[in-house]
This record gives sequence, structure tokens and C-alpha cells, in this order.
Amino acid sequence: MKRILFSNWHLMRFFRLGFALFLFYQAYETHHWFFVAFGVFFLFQALFNLGCGSSGCNLNYKTQKNE
Repeated sequence: MKRILFSNWHLMRFFRLGFALFLFYQAYETHHWFFVAFGVFFLFQALFNLGCGSSGCNLNYKTQKNE
């Protein structure tokens, strides 16, 4: 868990973190609390490095034949 949170930070993770903080600030300033849900979504993506990258949302599964 510690490795996931503290390694492999790149531009998109910083962008998601900044956008989440911006949404939290907007929710507080404008009293439109539904922005918090979107902020939590982007914060979760930034902290756990989830989401689509430049190669798309495909997962590369290696198939193994059990013989």
C-alpha cells in the first residue's frame, strides 16, 4: 500500500490531485456540495494511480496454458 501511494508519480497523477483539490475548494466556496463527489473520485484516482493512461483503458492479460 505504501508503495502504491508514494511511487510512480507523474504529470497525470499531479493533475488529478490538483483537480480534486480545486473541486473541493469550489464546493466550499459555492456551497454546491455535489462537487465533493467528483473531487473524491479524482482524489481516489490520484492516490491509487487508477484510471486510463495514454494507451487507453485496456488491460494486458497474459494467458497461460495449463497442460
